[in-house]
Amino acid sequence: MANERVQITEEKLLSDNWYTLKRFTFNYLSKNGQWTTQQREAYDRGNGATILLHNPETNRVILTRQFRLPTFVNGNPTGMLIEACAGLLDDEHPDDAIRRETEEETGYRIQSVQKVMEAYMSPGSVTEKLFFYIAQYTADTERQAGGGIDEEEIDILELPVSEALAMVDSGEIMDGKTIMLLQYLRLRQLTTMN
Repeated sequence: MANERVQITEEKLLSDNWYTLKRFTFNYLSKNGQWTTQQREAYDRGNGATILLHNPETNRVILTRQFRLPTFVNGNPTGMLIEACAGLLDDEHPDDAIRRETEEETGYRIQSVQKVMEAYMSPGSVTEKLFFYIAQYTADTERQAGGGIDEEEIDILELPVSEALAMVDSGEIMDGKTIMLLQYLRLRQLTTMN
């Protein structure tokens, strides 16, 4: 369904070094009936998927920790970030991509994943839509080394859900997708208790 209040008049490539950064010039019909010309930049890195591995028997989750330069240059003194496993789709179906990413990053080979939501994480400037998943793991779940591929250096953390939630409260976990998945799990657990 096209938005008749928006007319893109120019699309200019500003950078395609890592992903693509474009500047869009467009006409926008305001609620007052006036057309205005505006410009915005949009960073396109593709869509991604993220997953929270949960062991319902022990009520523990698998998270990752790795260096993230953008956090380092924006006040994170170590640049290390605790996150739910995530990655880009790379032209795969989100279900397949998140199973691949889970094995690459955590080593766990997960067959069954449950999609819980989709969200635009930074819609003011980034085109990425993120697909959110939950999956169960147990002590018997097949596991390889994990830790990422190529130059990735990823630590795998197994934490009680209560500790992970306390780390959100303390600011030790500051990643938005991870906070959303932990809160989703918490709400689901509260709902099943009532």
